[in-house]
Amino acid sequence: MTVEWEWFSFYTSLSGRGSRSCGSGYHPEVSRSTDPMSDSLSLHRDGAVARLRLDRPQLHNAFDATLIAALTDALVLLGADPQVRVVVLEGAGASFSAGADLNWMRGMAAASEAENRADAIALARLLRTLDELPKPTIARVHGAAFGGGVGLVAACDIAIGVPDAKFGLTESRLGLLPAVISPYVIAAIGARQARRWFATAEIFDAAEAQRIGLLHAVANATALDAAVQRQVDLLLKAGPTAAAEAKSLVHAVANATDADALDAANADRIARLRVSPEGQEGIGAFLDKRKPGWCT
Repeated sequence: MTVEWEWFSFYTSLSGRGSRSCGSGYHPEVSRSTDPMSDSLSLHRDGAVARLRLDRPQLHNAFDATLIAALTDALVLLGADPQVRVVVLEGAGASFSAGADLNWMRGMAAASEAENRADAIALARLLRTLDELPKPTIARVHGAAFGGGVGLVAACDIAIGVPDAKFGLTESRLGLLPAVISPYVIAAIGARQARRWFATAEIFDAAEAQRIGLLHAVANATALDAAVQRQVDLLLKAGPTAAAEAKSLVHAVANATDADALDAANADRIARLRVSPEGQEGIGAFLDKRKPGWCT
C-alpha cells in the first residue's frame, strides 16, 4: 500500500464512523468524581488531578464546534480552581483525536469566509487557553492524533504516547494548512521540521514524534498509565506555584527581545518566589530534611 493510500484509508476509516508520595495520583480506572461536561467531554477528578477526556469515541474524538467550546470552558474552570494542580488530557475509545469532524467540515465548507474566521478564532482560543493554562498539563496519546489533535498534543506541557500512535498534519491534502495550530506545533518541533510535515501531510509514528519533539516519551500500551502517573507524581512534588509558573517563565524567555529587561524580570521573579510562603516552606523543608507542606 502506498503512503498516500495508507493515509486515505486510515483517515477515512477514522472519520467515516458515526506510588503517591505527594498528593493525589492519576488513576484512570477509579476516580473520586466524574462530571460529564457535555456529551462530547467528561471530567474526572481525583484529588489534585483533573482528567479531561474527549468523549466522542464513535468519531475518534473528532472536533466540532461543541467539543471546542466545551473543552475551552472546562480548561478555563480548571485553570481557576486552586484545588487542581495537574490536568491530564486524553481521548476515549480507539484514538486521541482524529482532527476535524467530517460533518463539521462540510458545514464550514459551505459557510462564508467570515463564519470560517469566527470558527478558526474559537479553535485558536482553545489552544491558547491550553497553552497558557496556569496548571501543568499532560497529553496521554494513543491511536490517531491528526490535525487539531496534534495541536492539542503540542500545546500540552508533557506528551506521552504509545508506539502505535499515528500523527499527521494532513491539512495540505485538502488544500488547507494547519494555520491555527501552527504556533504550538512549531514551538514543539521547530520551524525546519514544520516546513516538511506541513507541506507533505505525511503520517508519522510515535518514534518519529518523539525524535522531532512532539512527544517527550513513548510507552507500551500496558505501561502508558504508569508513565503518565510518574509525571503526575513528579509534578505533585513540585511547589504548586512553581509548577504553574514554569511555563510562563519559558514563554517569557523564549519571546524576549530585550536582554536587560529579561534579566530584570527574571530577578524579580526569583526574588518574589524566594520570599513567598511557598518558597519559604520549600527552602525550610529542604534545610530541615522534611517534606514540604504541599506533600502532606
